[in-house]
Amino acid sequence: IILAIIINSHAGAFEFQFLLKLLISLIIFSGIVFFIIPIIAKWFFEKMESEKYSHYIFVVFIVFLAGFLAELGGIEPIIGAFAAGLALNKLIPHSSALMNRIEFIGNALFIPIFLISVGMLVDISVIFDGYQAIYIAVVLSIVAIAGKWLAALFTQKTFKYSIAQRNIIFGLSSSHAAATLAVILVGFNAGVIDEYILNGTIILILITCIAASFVTQKAAKEIAIAEEDEDIIPSELGHYEQEKILVPIADPSNIGKHIELAMLIKDRKSVNSISLLGVVPNNEQAESNIITFKKRLQEQVSDAIAADMEVDVIATIDHNVAGGIVRTARETMADIVIIGWPGRVGVLEKLVGDKVDLIIKNVDKNLFICHLEKSMISHKRIVVVSPPLAEKELGFDIWVNKVVQLSQELSLPVLHIGHSETQAFIKGQEKLKANFSFKEFADWHDPLSSTDEIKEDDIFIFVSAHQGYISHLPVLDRMLTRIESRFPDVSRIVVFPKRNTTNAVADKSTEYIFVT
Repeated sequence: IILAIIINSHAGAFEFQFLLKLLISLIIFSGIVFFIIPIIAKWFFEKMESEKYSHYIFVVFIVFLAGFLAELGGIEPIIGAFAAGLALNKLIPHSSALMNRIEFIGNALFIPIFLISVGMLVDISVIFDGYQAIYIAVVLSIVAIAGKWLAALFTQKTFKYSIAQRNIIFGLSSSHAAATLAVILVGFNAGVIDEYILNGTIILILITCIAASFVTQKAAKEIAIAEEDEDIIPSELGHYEQEKILVPIADPSNIGKHIELAMLIKDRKSVNSISLLGVVPNNEQAESNIITFKKRLQEQVSDAIAADMEVDVIATIDHNVAGGIVRTARETMADIVIIGWPGRVGVLEKLVGDKVDLIIKNVDKNLFICHLEKSMISHKRIVVVSPPLAEKELGFDIWVNKVVQLSQELSLPVLHIGHSETQAFIKGQEKLKANFSFKEFADWHDPLSSTDEIKEDDIFIFVSAHQGYISHLPVLDRMLTRIESRFPDVSRIVVFPKRNTTNAVADKSTEYIFVT
């Protein structure tokens, strides 16, 4: 906005009529970009859910459209592209295939072309013709570095950070590159600045990037050494373990949303792949069924691969599907098992329900039973309900971390309904980086009475408990059926926290997550 005012002032068009026109243009532009475009984008992503390549084309179209609208309003097109990114940010999960495509094309194509175009405008001879370009570069560098250092110092004093933390904040924020180049290039093309300032700015970018790299590297080493010297307490071990997500599926044509959920909750630092599991009956056709199942599962992995996540397919033989899942979970030392929601009515559905009951009783891992009614980006809020003493369960930290991660990926607020002591433990999480709100609830004779405000666009997460464990209540035993009857059209996840059936293995170093 300031750039637009400066450019028009330089052109002699700075008057009240221009300011009024600019204000009206900004209001109209903001209304279209921040209110109309997100509605259209959400509708498009839902209707074209299976057309993944169309999603990227649509994003590129919105970027150019926003740039065009910005130019019509008297603003630079680059501001329109930036506004388009802000508008679409909440609709594109950070771990999704679409985000990976956007980052790849941007880093591999658009940014290099932009840098090349800037480089072709720079006249190296101007630097050697006199001291003016060097003088401008030195002044700009001193002001830029001093300003960023003072900001980092103020942040350190405010939040009581260490010197190493202050230095890494300074190092990460002091480099000037894309935004500086964009503004200077616009000003140069408009004739507001001359070649001396352009070349001085290029030198500024070179100096700040080099200085920032050295400061960041040194501070990062100091922080890493300090963290290595700290003792790791048992409750923090989960943060250092590697996750593995497995998706055992009965129907390969209906696993898209399960894979999407697995991608969203997977720890990006984990080197383990997402695994898809198929359990086939142990009969004469077992071998051919395994081959068929693997082929059908392979067709579902394109999204995960596009999101830069490794995926492998596992098929196993068992007389009972539930037994195969339980056995595989134990063989791979799984920490999280995610299975599909059981069927509703009828004889076959009751058998499926028995299968789920068998899994609940025999899997001593964090169990997620999920029914996703719509695509993940279509939701507006996460509602979590947990019983009293949920914080005493072994898997408490894991499900809280997964809720936080899901909230961050989808940019959704989280409402927690439960006991005040549980909420105090959640608030005490040092790495809690989600928009949490809390509502106390005490009437656990009817837990679902706390969920009157749940809407169809919420993700409802109900934390249950295994029989015989500290947070278990008799009313929780038939909660799956009650939740389905109460919220048939709501995306819902029931969590059974991990239970300690035997002494924990002290040297366990790998965390696995299973999804069905």
